[in-house]
Amino acid sequence: MIQLTERAAAEIKRVMNEQNFPEETFVRVGVAGGGCSGFQYSFAFDDKSDPEKDHISSQHGVKVAVQKNHDLHLDGTVVDFYEDLQRRGFKFDNPNVSRSCGCGSSFSV
Repeated sequence: MIQLTERAAAEIKRVMNEQNFPEETFVRVGVAGGGCSGFQYSFAFDDKSDPEKDHISSQHGVKVAVQKNHDLHLDGTVVDFYEDLQRRGFKFDNPNVSRSCGCGSSFSV
């Protein structure tokens, strides 16, 4: 299972409100093949889930779905939000990563 920090949840709620997403909208976190190290994170808004295939949780007022077949790659991952003078965005702290690329956008397990 993944965990959202309060900062990440606050930013997700801000974007959802700004974009006027319906109340049933949730965040889907996953992995996809690609990048120079093998996998990349996927992070999107969705409104359809399947309890047979997805882990669904509510964290700090945000619904989160993760496909069960991504557990191997994401179990224990903490998603945070950072903002400083040069950049802002979501950060994935994944204990399963064995190697990542120089730019930090892809990883392998």
